[in-house]
Amino acid sequence: MTQLGQTKLTSTKEDFIKSIDSLFLKLELAYHYQFYKVFGTDDKLKEGKKLWAISLKHIPSEIVLEAVENVISSQSYLPTLTDLLKACNDINRKDGFPSIEEAYLEARRSYQPRKDFNWTHPIVYFAGKKTGWNILDEKDSSQSLQIFRKNYMSIKLQAQNGTEFKIKRSAESSEKLKPFNKDLFKKLRKKFKV
Repeated sequence: MTQLGQTKLTSTKEDFIKSIDSLFLKLELAYHYQFYKVFGTDDKLKEGKKLWAISLKHIPSEIVLEAVENVISSQSYLPTLTDLLKACNDINRKDGFPSIEEAYLEARRSYQPRKDFNWTHPIVYFAGKKTGWNILDEKDSSQSLQIFRKNYMSIKLQAQNGTEFKIKRSAESSEKLKPFNKDLFKKLRKKFKV
């Protein structure tokens, strides 16, 4: 329990720590000489794990472990953190959802009325709505990306577990547009001498 009486999610934290340890063990076994050249001391290993953990904390443990397996089987040199992040993004794209970065950019580019925007996937709309359109409309920042990432991953997990997300279009968009009145347009042009 925390001071506020809330419980901590220790199981997911422990799972994440185990996945980072497993990641480094796999890299050590697969690239032993290169691994020791980069992470040869206890201090370097500790700082390396800390850096990689911070960079990978928003990615589920299963995806991180699958990505390291993919990288190990395809690269003969020790992968960088960027290589592993790209492998994670590749796995995320296979599930039919846009990547976090693609979804974030789409949500920022969207315009009013948001419900009528042509979304690549409904969860992008719901993640943007939960984040707050005013936050997304403001200057691009790492803080707004982090908020969006958290909301997007939460909604994506719900969608993967069977929750269906549908956007209810506004009533205005369903109304048919009236045909253009050419006579009225001509009269207005003459009246205003345009």
